[in-house]
Order: sequence, then C-alpha cells, then structure tokens
Amino acid sequence: MKPSGIKPTAESKKRLTKLLAIVRTLPETEVLVQGLREEHRAFRVRKKNYAYYCFDHHGDGMVTLWLKSTPGEQARLVGDDPDRFFVPPYLGPRGWTAMRLDRKTVAWAEVAYLLTAAYRMTAPRALVARLE
Repeated sequence: MKPSGIKPTAESKKRLTKLLAIVRTLPETEVLVQGLREEHRAFRVRKKNYAYYCFDHHGDGMVTLWLKSTPGEQARLVGDDPDRFFVPPYLGPRGWTAMRLDRKTVAWAEVAYLLTAAYRMTAPRALVARLE
C-alpha cells in the first residue's frame, strides 16, 4: 500500500507523548524509531518486542498500537469492541492485538493495562517483579 497521506497532527503527537510516558514506566523498555516514518515506534525489553506504535502503517490511514497478547485475549477484545480492536497483519496469527488510538477518545487506563500485560509476557521475571 502507498501512504494514505495522513499527517501527524497536534492531537496525534499529544497521544504519542502520553503513550511514551506510559511505556517509560516499564523497567528497561527501549523505544526505537521503526521503519521509514519517524512516527513509528517499537517498544522492547531486553531485545524482545512487546508493542508497536503504527502511524498509517502501509497506508492504512490509522493510528494504532499493536500489543503482544494471548489468542484468548485477542478474541475477547476484538469480539467485544471491533471498532477499537482488530487482528493486526503479520503478528495477529501469533495472538497479537491492535488497538485504535485515532478514535475521538482513548481509554488511557486500558492502554496502560494492555501495555503492562504485554510487557509482563515478554520481560524476564526479575524485571516483572520490579512492577510490584
């Protein structure tokens, strides 16, 4: 797909800043610029990715957060609210879930919960223990 032409707005930048603030509370998380667009981010701990921030991924026109999850959690989230959650390409078959961050409102407590859950699935036990 070609880029759809959506451009970062003041609101999308504000939301990315809020997302980064949540991610930075998770021990030893690295935030990497991903791909050709500086808006894309990969979140990882000890060289293992647990989430991605995607801005207009392959021209899809969406701003999303892809999160490591279980297949059961993916099915529940997508089934309960398919307008906000979907199965992302590539990683979806492995249980990952995508959440729209370009809706009128974003449930930031839910974002924090899902990011922390993805982190817990990825990080070593010693780092997870530091969350307690």
